[in-house]
Amino acid sequence: MTAAPAMAHDGAETDLDELAITTLRFLAVDAIEAARSGHPGLPLGAAPLAWVLWSRHLKHDPARPDWPDRDRFVLSAGHGSMLLYGLLHLFGYDLPLDELRRFRQLGSRTPGHPEAGHTPGVETTTGPLGQGIATAVGMALAERMLAARCNTAEHRVVDHRTWVLAGDGDLMEGISHEAASLAGRLQLGRLVVIHDDNDVTIDGPATRSCADDAAARFAAYGWRTLWVDDGNDVAAIDRALAEAASIEDRPTFISVRTTIGYGAEGVEGTPAAHGAPLGPDVLARMRERFGWPQTPFHVPAAVRLTAADRAAEGAAARAEWERVHADWAAEHPDLAAAFPLDRVPGGPAPGALAALADEVRPGGRQATRAASGAALRAAAEAVPALVGGSADLAASTNTKIPGSAVGPHDYAGRTIHFGIREHAMAAALNGISLHGGLRPFGSTFLVFADYLRPALRLAALMNQPVIHVFTHDSVHVGEDGPTHQPVEHIESLRIIPGLTVLRPADAAETAVAWELALANTSGPTALVLSRQELPVLGGADLDDVRAHGARTVRVPPDGVDVVLAATGSEVALSLQAAELLAARGVAAQVVSVPWRERFTEAVAQGRFVLPDVPVVWVEAGVRTGWAALAKPRDAVVGIERFGVSGPGPEVAVHLGLSCADVARAAMGVLARRTSER
Repeated sequence: MTAAPAMAHDGAETDLDELAITTLRFLAVDAIEAARSGHPGLPLGAAPLAWVLWSRHLKHDPARPDWPDRDRFVLSAGHGSMLLYGLLHLFGYDLPLDELRRFRQLGSRTPGHPEAGHTPGVETTTGPLGQGIATAVGMALAERMLAARCNTAEHRVVDHRTWVLAGDGDLMEGISHEAASLAGRLQLGRLVVIHDDNDVTIDGPATRSCADDAAARFAAYGWRTLWVDDGNDVAAIDRALAEAASIEDRPTFISVRTTIGYGAEGVEGTPAAHGAPLGPDVLARMRERFGWPQTPFHVPAAVRLTAADRAAEGAAARAEWERVHADWAAEHPDLAAAFPLDRVPGGPAPGALAALADEVRPGGRQATRAASGAALRAAAEAVPALVGGSADLAASTNTKIPGSAVGPHDYAGRTIHFGIREHAMAAALNGISLHGGLRPFGSTFLVFADYLRPALRLAALMNQPVIHVFTHDSVHVGEDGPTHQPVEHIESLRIIPGLTVLRPADAAETAVAWELALANTSGPTALVLSRQELPVLGGADLDDVRAHGARTVRVPPDGVDVVLAATGSEVALSLQAAELLAARGVAAQVVSVPWRERFTEAVAQGRFVLPDVPVVWVEAGVRTGWAALAKPRDAVVGIERFGVSGPGPEVAVHLGLSCADVARAAMGVLARRTSER
């Protein structure tokens, strides 16, 4: 590890620092005491390093929390949220003292863990440990990629850093290993992780379960490592942060030895300080120890003035940036339009991908993953800000796009090689989206959606328009066997609130699915695609897919006896079953339902009307969601077990997913209906 150079501090500044740090500590414990819940340990131990960062090194303007060129601060150890809320309040963000008094209360802007979009100045939702570090990697990568695209010799409109405060638990979680490795490989020199090294977890000393040399691990990933032996040494912290800010060739990891629950007699340095209020007796003794007033939520005027001075410096920096940005936008209007630094870009012009869908004529066969590749390439041409990659599966997921790959010190490319790191990939995509200016996508096999689910859930919670391409979507994967045959995955994705799940039946629907995904700027989208080739049904009634989430692909000429409603590859299966039924004198209508949630809304509102006949719902997965949708007269054809290894068509037949099985289910519901009459 490398030590930082010395830096002098005068006595007055030291006294003011101590006053501000103590203020942060007591704001935290007072709020936690008022709420009767919370985590005082981290705020008490990490207040010095947080104050030094925010008062000396963080570039921000509290009056404009959305300033595109601000530094990003991520509290990865989100349970220490009161430290962040105290900082936001002191520096003048729109978080009045009354909101601190309402910590963890229903409707407050100070929830138990930080929530992006809910509290001004919170960059990302954290709490699930490790997510903040990985999300910050995406933010730092977005900064480098946009700098490569937007900055000119005359105008630097993208020029900021990403700072992370992480705890021992963050570093234990597997996602942090994935993300740190990726950041080291990409040499993200604008990324700094500050390790709150207090060696305490809920169950006892951290070393009881983890004896890693964290700094050595990060060094092995290609990070520069610094350390501070005393977490209360303001000068040493300042030196380390200054050195970190001077490094451009690789990310920096700073290990700061702190004491959890510092100043709280009896619980200081123990697990008891982690996740419960200190209690009135401990808090009273702590006030005596620091000579602090008995009145809760006390903020000295000198601290407010100092924070206001720092905020004014940030406002001046932001005003200068706005001048530079205006000149840049005037001279480079195409860049300004293509890469809107203050938000996530939307989709292409209306009709850009619809035209592609209209060109897909009936006849022939094509896997929807292949159709997705064509749509993605068309989208990439129409949306310069569209960037992304795969978890080492681009050739299989068909997610290669024009342009070079992103690499160390070469960030102008569009393809990001995430490696076999699904979880870090998804979190980094969240960070790219949260940063603004780029539109990210990622891809892997559907069965591996489990590896990235926590980050995908956070994308939905934060309303981030990240696009996930999931291929190899059913037991038709075949010979790879049950480990690679998703059965429960589609349904498990649909139950995530705010996630749009699209499973198109053919090439035309796939083009529309991409159009819908790019138009969706209020949440994530999952495209669920086949490996095997499917019949191309063509472009009829695609407007129904857009408006109602479904379309009718077969209408019998003389009335309808039964409806076969299916998704993805099972639409073709249902069409085959309809022919079998026709040979037996049964008229079957076939409906493709690529977007179930939109379809159920349309049916409930009378915008999409099904004939008043039994419905057989068909999907190569668990029946749970379809069974809930089905009426008593209906049937559901699905799979309620893991798959087997063998050729895909044979596996499907073996598991009861053949056209004969669908036709048999239809005959069953019709027979039951007849008997009930």
